[in-house]
Amino acid sequence: MNGARWLVQALEAEGVDTIFGYPGGAIMPFYDALHGASLKHVLVRHEQGAAFAANGFARASGRTGVCVATSGPGASNLITGIADAMLDSVPMVVITGQVATPLMGTDAFQELDVFGMTLPIVKHSFLLRSVDELPNVVAEAFRIARSGRPGPVLIDLPKDVQIGDAGHLGAHVPSQADTMPACADHALHEAAALISQAERPVVYGGGGIILGDALEAFREFADLTQIPTVLTLRGLGALPPTHPANLGMLGMHGTRAANLAVQESDLLIVVGARFDDRATGKLAEFAPHARIVHLDGDGCEIGKLRDTDVSVCGDVAASLSRLAAPCAAQMQGRHGAARTAWRELCAQRRAKFAARYDAPGDKVFAPALLKRLSELAPDAVVACDVGQHQMWVAQHWRFDHPRKHLTSGALGAMGFGLPAAIGAQMEDMSRRVVCVSGDGSFMMNVQELATLKRYRVPVKIILLDNSALGMVRQWQELFFERRYSEIDLSDNPDFAEVARAFGIQALSVDKAADVEAALAALLAADGPALLHVAIDTAANVWPLVPPNHNNAQML
Repeated sequence: MNGARWLVQALEAEGVDTIFGYPGGAIMPFYDALHGASLKHVLVRHEQGAAFAANGFARASGRTGVCVATSGPGASNLITGIADAMLDSVPMVVITGQVATPLMGTDAFQELDVFGMTLPIVKHSFLLRSVDELPNVVAEAFRIARSGRPGPVLIDLPKDVQIGDAGHLGAHVPSQADTMPACADHALHEAAALISQAERPVVYGGGGIILGDALEAFREFADLTQIPTVLTLRGLGALPPTHPANLGMLGMHGTRAANLAVQESDLLIVVGARFDDRATGKLAEFAPHARIVHLDGDGCEIGKLRDTDVSVCGDVAASLSRLAAPCAAQMQGRHGAARTAWRELCAQRRAKFAARYDAPGDKVFAPALLKRLSELAPDAVVACDVGQHQMWVAQHWRFDHPRKHLTSGALGAMGFGLPAAIGAQMEDMSRRVVCVSGDGSFMMNVQELATLKRYRVPVKIILLDNSALGMVRQWQELFFERRYSEIDLSDNPDFAEVARAFGIQALSVDKAADVEAALAALLAADGPALLHVAIDTAANVWPLVPPNHNNAQML
């Protein structure tokens, strides 16, 4: 029993069943210890793929994702995926090999200070010096990763610790995640009082709803109060798309109904959101007439960017449950008529400004394709890359649960989609997983097609190809006087042929009339498959709030 074998057994004790990684010299004892273990190891083709796959696994399931790499370049290749997990609050444990402790600080082969390099992008990090530290470190790593606001934790594991004698260590005992403290009674009373005074209230919900396990409580609050509700990119699915209170996404590419409601509100009930710049537009002019009630499990977010009138810090689900009934009763109080008129106005705008899908011409209209695919695969988990297609998915896919929408929100990391989809699929091979990517993003981790093939991961890929870096091109068109600089991807390979070279089924479509048949064929394919979709290079994402404008000033 050496340190590496003890660690493998500890991972099993923590309930880990799947890990994503790539071996190398400094982590080799750990890989040797995997022989005979119950852990399923998924061999990706690049360490960034391992980090994003563990990330997608965690996002789709709510469980802690685990990825492994060797020292030096293996560890540094994980960094983008670690940063994404930190910024989007994804629970991950990252294990990296390190040179033996006597060699540390000598510039040994493949030695990097990954502990120092990752300090700003982890919740916590551990650099082990002896086998005796393993029990406490592993227990703490998993506890920290999933407690409070989740995030990534790094375990940097020197080679001599892996091969050291661990026969004297007992069996691993996992630590329980910390419970979220309850909110103070006076804060809830103040929140209820402020809500009772509002004539034009709006609920502004974000990713903290699902992070705080508050989905049912949030929906109950919406059902009882019927307060018009807007959602952030990572809050999509917190209310079903057909819910009468749901005005859709707010912000830079949000709906007109959502943005106008926020700008005209007299009270924002902020639930698990953080006033991100993509949501608020020009912050100084965001919701200028609104008082703020802010509910969040992370007290550091309350008041960080916008002063609050009432801070409700603690268990979001419990707070919403305690507020729902009294707030519902107050909705018909002395401001009842004004609130009814407000709800009706918001509903009218939602209908008036609903997206249209009757684009002229015979080319494929991406929003219409994505809307139709969401109708054909309503149960699907969607992993997105970053760019125009990411915003089209957010706008036009009918998400009914936040864990069905996997997207790199705060970091905006291209190359996220395919490995994240693999992670989500490996967590549950029976679910339907769709990856929506663009021609720019897809090439960043295209090598993971080999992982799809090896494990017959039945991910279905929609590749929207406009032969350009679409979002950059759109901004250059609108804000840089059409000075197109380094966005031309017209020399892309034949993506269908690329997929076939990896052993993946592939088909192509470039006419709107052929979309229905192509989507049906994609969904019916046995195993992994790719649909290459040629779209207009000039297609833009609308609406759009220009930089340094408020959310009512939409193009």
